[in-house]
Amino acid sequence: MGVFSYDHETTSPVAPARLFKAFTVEAPKVWPAAAPNAVKSIEVEANPSSGSIVKINFVEGFPFQYMKHQIGRHDENNFSYSYSLIEGGPLGDKLEKISYENKFEAAAGGGSICKSSMKFYTVGDNVITEDEIKARIKGSETVYKPLEAYLLANPEACN
Repeated sequence: MGVFSYDHETTSPVAPARLFKAFTVEAPKVWPAAAPNAVKSIEVEANPSSGSIVKINFVEGFPFQYMKHQIGRHDENNFSYSYSLIEGGPLGDKLEKISYENKFEAAAGGGSICKSSMKFYTVGDNVITEDEIKARIKGSETVYKPLEAYLLANPEACN
């Protein structure tokens, strides 16, 4: 097994606290409403806390049916959270899991800077290239961009 690390940063016009809530505790309610062309439903095992499993079900016709995340931690004071993609989605037969550390920070002109540190754990001697990683990040925008637009159009959401 190999481990490949990659850091990614993006900006958003949405405040850090709202993005944090949309990606963690309010995800089961917000994601299907914000990205109905991608997300069918989200099932959470008990409360979304460390060790819990979150299953994201995608709509018919999406490149994959579902993916499962295992929650690492949520830090509401620092707007940071971690989780690992452990099943389904873009893992295929090349990746064992992908671990994520995400943090939302206030941007100087308002909005947020979203920092993500990813670790890709490959199966056997497989290698993942930077182009493959960038393609996976681009694929995640299928949910991220509509979620951002939803929060901007619905200022009462995730407050």
